[in-house]
Amino acid sequence: MDFKPDELRWQAVVNEIRRRIEVGEYRPGMPVPGEPRLAVELGVSKGTARRALNALIADGTLYTVLGKGTFVGHPDNNAGDAVSAADDR
Repeated sequence: MDFKPDELRWQAVVNEIRRRIEVGEYRPGMPVPGEPRLAVELGVSKGTARRALNALIADGTLYTVLGKGTFVGHPDNNAGDAVSAADDR
């Protein structure tokens, strides 16, 4: 993976995972690679992969199932939509 000089590596990983979701490489409900595999695939440290995954979990793009892994969220269930729905009340 090529990195832009002005881009934080963890943000570049976030962008790459989002791209993979957008093109259908990762689909809703599908598991995404764990930190070690993602780090090797993208040429980053496990800490960088962890930070990217945590950011995507925090915004609802991904979700975790204890003991199972990390999965792509469903578009209608992401955290941003939940906040928007609460604001509409």
